[in-house]
Amino acid sequence: QDLRVSGVCFTGGTGTARLINRTLAGRDGAIIPLIAETGGLNGLFVDTTALREQVIDDMITSAFGSAGQRCSALRIAFLPKATADSLIEGLIGAMNELKIGDPGRPDTDIGPVIDSEARTNLRAHLNGLKAPAKLLHQLDAGKIGDEGFGFGPALVELGSLDQITEEKFGPILHVLRYDPDDIAAVGAALHAKGYGLTLGVHSRLESFHRAVIAAAPAGNCYVNRSMIGAVVGVQPFGGEGLSGTGPKAGGPHYLHRFATERTVSVNITAQGGDAELLSL
Repeated sequence: QDLRVSGVCFTGGTGTARLINRTLAGRDGAIIPLIAETGGLNGLFVDTTALREQVIDDMITSAFGSAGQRCSALRIAFLPKATADSLIEGLIGAMNELKIGDPGRPDTDIGPVIDSEARTNLRAHLNGLKAPAKLLHQLDAGKIGDEGFGFGPALVELGSLDQITEEKFGPILHVLRYDPDDIAAVGAALHAKGYGLTLGVHSRLESFHRAVIAAAPAGNCYVNRSMIGAVVGVQPFGGEGLSGTGPKAGGPHYLHRFATERTVSVNITAQGGDAELLSL
């Protein structure tokens, strides 16, 4: 509410961004710019040409890196029905190799979530799963779960995309079996959720890349790589819809959003002075 504030740059939850937006709109002072970068119901689409080991490694990194506490983190992996069992088996095996513990130690893969409320919300999500959704695997958080806010990374299989409507901010990876021939419909269903931050594609077919990007547009799309770790200044980052306002952090238009544009128009036929002045 402080009228000395002339612009707001926010990174966080969609609900908080809405609150900030309403608060700014209610101020008596000048209308000021808001740049909001929020979360996303980020999906990764895999087809049968994808390399199994690469897909698994990138899913583990994207879903569980930083304990899943990245706005760009993978939340839903769409696995082709023909290879889903093999991919899930590999995911469980890779999860079992992760070490949960003190993030200050170099041998730790997964640290705790931010606080007790965050862990409670994640537990509530798992406990509230309804058939045909099911918990396929979850790691024991061990000591950090007993003495801190550790939450074991979890793998959940959904029976339908209708079973998830919002981002679950933590190390929970949802998988959903689908037919890659139905990419237009499945991608449109994900896009209809309203988010548009990050999108992943794993395929050796460029035609599939294009089909996914057309069906589920997002601010940042990653092909045959992990979905986290955008480098500001190299990979401008930001989303659309419920995932943010733009422009992208690290992009050429970011600072312009906070600048004031002024224009001066001069009728040179009515202005006196020498030629040098008129040319300025």
